[in-house]
Amino acid sequence: MLHLLALLQQVPEAVEAAKNTNALLGAGIGIGLAIVGAGIGLGRIGGQAAEAIARQPEASGEIRGAALLFAVLLEGATIIALVFALLFKLIR
Repeated sequence: MLHLLALLQQVPEAVEAAKNTNALLGAGIGIGLAIVGAGIGLGRIGGQAAEAIARQPEASGEIRGAALLFAVLLEGATIIALVFALLFKLIR
C-alpha cells in the first residue's frame, strides 16, 4: 500500500487521472441513484393516489392535486440532483 502511495506521489499525471476517474464514477453513481429514486417515488405516488381515489371517489380532486404537487416536488429534486452530478462530472 505504501509503495502505491509513493508511486502516486511521484507521478502527478497519475494523481490527476485518479481524481478524474473518481469524479466520473461519483457522477455516474449520483445520476443513477437520482433516476432510480425518482422512478420508485413516482411509482409509489401514482399507485397510492390511484388506491386512495378508488377508496374515496368523492375526494378525487383533492387527492389528485396533492399527488401532482408531490410529483412536481420530486421531479424538481431529481433535476437538481442530476444537475449537481453533471456539474461535478464537468468540474472534475
